[in-house]
Amino acid sequence: MKFPRRQFLHLAAGAAALPLASRIAGAQAYPSRPITLIVPFPPGGSTDVAARIAADHMSRTLGQQIVVQNLSGAGGTTGSTRAMRSDPDGYTILMGQMGTHAAAVALYPNLAYKPAEDFETIGLVTGFPIIIAAKKDFPAKDLKEFVAYLKANSASLNQAHAGVGSIFFTTCLLLNSIVGSKPTQVPFNGGAPAMTALVGGQVDYMCADIITGGTHHEGGRIKVYGIAAPARNPALPDVPTTAEGGLPEFQVSAWNGFLAPKGTPRPIIDRLSDALDKALDDDATRKRMLVLGCDIPTKAQRGPAPFLALIKKEIDRWSPIIKAADVKTN
Repeated sequence: MKFPRRQFLHLAAGAAALPLASRIAGAQAYPSRPITLIVPFPPGGSTDVAARIAADHMSRTLGQQIVVQNLSGAGGTTGSTRAMRSDPDGYTILMGQMGTHAAAVALYPNLAYKPAEDFETIGLVTGFPIIIAAKKDFPAKDLKEFVAYLKANSASLNQAHAGVGSIFFTTCLLLNSIVGSKPTQVPFNGGAPAMTALVGGQVDYMCADIITGGTHHEGGRIKVYGIAAPARNPALPDVPTTAEGGLPEFQVSAWNGFLAPKGTPRPIIDRLSDALDKALDDDATRKRMLVLGCDIPTKAQRGPAPFLALIKKEIDRWSPIIKAADVKTN
């Protein structure tokens, strides 16, 4: 059967438009089932806690449950790779952070993904001030004594971290480079296990976020010498800033945010970003974050574009630091 040319072209154009129409219809109906949120670290750490707080409110906004899946390994890059390779349909998203989407570029020569290119950014969730913590019987009384002790005894000290590429690893890499310390690095499978080892006195010191170390400081189970922020944090008001303690060069925040696989339709990204924005404006959600010491993004810092700009900026910041340290990874 032959069709007139005009009718044939009309039918062909209609057929070509079907996939696009299907994607648009799918985006408009989104979400119609639960969403998996990959957290590339074990439960209990700051990345996990922040993800669950934000996801709790977003689930109510979206009308579907956001289910957290902890998938740790290789400094968070295992879970990030899984998310990157997932279907770009909005039903698998990722809680990425400074380690997985900035430091990992220089740390892992064979990294399976390009953080600024292989994901769609949804938005910055929060930031955590970094603290310098030590076991409770560490001899130094304050940050100046701590720095002096590190310089004199680094060869005999053990420093814990949450895996090469993690925030704990990268921030302490910066600290050690400033101080000139070369301790023995002791990796753990996540921030919570690393902090448990510090509390137990199995390691000497570490860089941690305020969520992981705050409660242990309050309970007197560890010493916290300084917080790497411009001002003291209400969650730890007795802890001086690193500038107050004589180490102004050490300023760093552990940020994290939501991402989706590349190619996820823009209407879905916008829906998720809007739900995150509502969560960050919610009084109860904000209170849960602020009690933990989180830095909640301002309106100007929210959304896909500012988050992508932050990732690019942080890659540029951390790559030379890590390369200068000549860190070796498999």
